[in-house]
Amino acid sequence: MEHDLIDMNIGARILVVDDDPGIRDLVADFLGRHGFDVLTAESGVQLEETLAAEAIDLIILDVMMPGEDGLSLCRRLAANGAPPIIMLSAIGDDTDRIIGLEIGADDYLAKPCNPRELLARVRAVLRRRGDAASVPQTRDSALALFAGWQLHLSRRELKDPQGVVVNLSDGEFSLLRALVEHPQRVLSRDQLLEYARGRDSDAFDRSIDVQISRLRRKLDSDAGGELIRTIRNEGYMFLPKVSRR
Repeated sequence: MEHDLIDMNIGARILVVDDDPGIRDLVADFLGRHGFDVLTAESGVQLEETLAAEAIDLIILDVMMPGEDGLSLCRRLAANGAPPIIMLSAIGDDTDRIIGLEIGADDYLAKPCNPRELLARVRAVLRRRGDAASVPQTRDSALALFAGWQLHLSRRELKDPQGVVVNLSDGEFSLLRALVEHPQRVLSRDQLLEYARGRDSDAFDRSIDVQISRLRRKLDSDAGGELIRTIRNEGYMFLPKVSRR
């Protein structure tokens, strides 16, 4: 069945970061056999060196590492516009999963994970990034304006009312785009998951709450007022009017 799927991200460059050489090599070998160009790093220092030297499409990042741990690395990388990040952790309860998403990860898997599930998550994250990049950009849709903010869809760039660029993770951008494209209407969590991540997403609805919380903090401004309203027992509403250029 797997061979019937056409993977449009064959050749994407993935960086696997794990201090355990057995897991690191196993993941790298498995993804390599499925058409990906895989690089590895055993520490945050090597991760930084690789990002400085290579164009990376996605990072698979272990949480428990010596030195700077994966959570700290993820938070810092996401704040600086890093490639999408999938976190792996031996701690797999919902609280830790939410923390991983909270700090900027695009997905989170507990160890030990089924390699085929990891492959599916990698494809899904890359597909979401590819879908966003392939949306036809016209003079009417390339720039969305709301409450003084500017969302450049083609550049995946958000500017605040003062013109300062606000860094968004891949998940945050996808969710904000979904809200901007459906303003002033109530969207359920299921609808937001579908709009932001696609019908085949297996993300859980609490991840939407986490992403909304992160977006609210980044969109918070005295001048802008409330932009995203929680509608009790229903979902969320993007309040401002949206115009296009």
